[in-house]
Amino acid sequence: MFRDRGRDAYFGEPVSQAEHALQAAHLGEVAGASDSLIVAALLHDVGHLLHNLGEDAAERGIDDRHERSGGSWLSKNFGPEVAEPVRLHVDAKRYLCAVEPSYLETLSPASKRSLELQGGPMDPEEIARFRANPHHRDAVQLRRWDDEAKIPGLEVPGLDHHLGRIASTLKTDA
Repeated sequence: MFRDRGRDAYFGEPVSQAEHALQAAHLGEVAGASDSLIVAALLHDVGHLLHNLGEDAAERGIDDRHERSGGSWLSKNFGPEVAEPVRLHVDAKRYLCAVEPSYLETLSPASKRSLELQGGPMDPEEIARFRANPHHRDAVQLRRWDDEAKIPGLEVPGLDHHLGRIASTLKTDA
């Protein structure tokens, strides 16, 4: 998928899908995150690569629910340490908008557009449900890397750098 669709534009941002994914993984690596969370950062937007709705889906009023399709797809070969932060990374954006009002102002215009389609900031009941998930902290950290991983031309290690890490986080029965 990276080879076939990695050069696709990243939904209104100045980087490609692959650049965004590799930057997010690099941020995780620099932060000293676990291999599972780095792989989640690398693959957090795989759901965008699983559909053919086009780069302008949000502009056309479509929430592609990439976090759900990506998390589900990943859960077939990875444990919850990888799949759950991916599944929750959009909820983490909604959560941060609710609990850190200044966070909303840090979002890119494309991310603000998609937030509207994704339900806007969480209400108190949604916040409580989100916090009850054992992977919510990892999802919040992943979200922050997701927001930062949009720098055109940033030099970071390529996909080959992460292959061993990916292999080490695969389910043993996969």
